[in-house]
Amino acid sequence: MKYGIAIFPSKQVQDEANALRKRYDPRYSQIPPHITLKSAFDMDTSLREKVIEELKKIADEVKPFRIEIPKVSTFAPVTNTVFFKVQPTPELEQLHEKMHQGVFPVEKEHAFVPHITIAQDLIEEEYYDVYSSLRMKEVKLEDTVDRIHLCYQLENESWQVYDTFLFEQE
Repeated sequence: MKYGIAIFPSKQVQDEANALRKRYDPRYSQIPPHITLKSAFDMDTSLREKVIEELKKIADEVKPFRIEIPKVSTFAPVTNTVFFKVQPTPELEQLHEKMHQGVFPVEKEHAFVPHITIAQDLIEEEYYDVYSSLRMKEVKLEDTVDRIHLCYQLENESWQVYDTFLFEQE
């Protein structure tokens, strides 16, 4: 079974992202807006229990932290994906690193670029139109991250939360 680890932002941030995703993201219905900490990976039941224990330990060591989302950006020319850029923070970087060591499968597909996807799988002309208009959009979102989620993929390729790990509360 495939699993992934993500941060789901507040309803306010999700509403902003979904207003655009409804139109520009064919995977809109498969998972809510999120920041991926660890991309999809295969895991059997025996490893899952070890991963859950490690995620509990990590969450107990992390305090809630703020993130800023200052603009729309893109992964072009690599892919025609448009996203809300999440300013990197030491906390995000450390969480991402911890998801790629120890009991976790180590492979990383790409460098970590914290973001919330708002458009993907666009054909070239559509991508240019969408990105040209969205990059002019004023974006000034802030949020507090206080939990991470272990998610799993269903047969229809949608994602569900398997477990949630709340950060140490002050």
